[in-house]
Amino acid sequence: MLSHVHHIAIICSDYARSKAFYTDILGLTIIREVYREARESYKLDLALNGHYIIELFSFPNPPSRPSRPEAAGLRHLAFAVEDLEASIAHLTSKGVESEPIRTDEFTQKRFTFFADPDGLPIEFYEV
Repeated sequence: MLSHVHHIAIICSDYARSKAFYTDILGLTIIREVYREARESYKLDLALNGHYIIELFSFPNPPSRPSRPEAAGLRHLAFAVEDLEASIAHLTSKGVESEPIRTDEFTQKRFTFFADPDGLPIEFYEV
């Protein structure tokens, strides 16, 4: 039945800022970038390690999505990292603040959260 996650779609409020965040800070690579004039919308296809993973969309004046307190819907996006401290240092060098490191009480793995330019919670989970 299911094979794998094909992609995750994210709508941003400031396309240039979010494009820079996902490419320059997180290091995702651009597969394709399309401007859809009829929708006044960009669609940016992004890959992680050569695998298509995120569609970044822009639309004129998208409504804000509540995230805190916890709202129904997608809670966060998590990326596996091998070295949590190095990943946090990279974020810090780019001006992105992360929460203090926590440890998963069930797996004993360490993780932290930070946010994209629109406040979408993103997790780095050490594997």
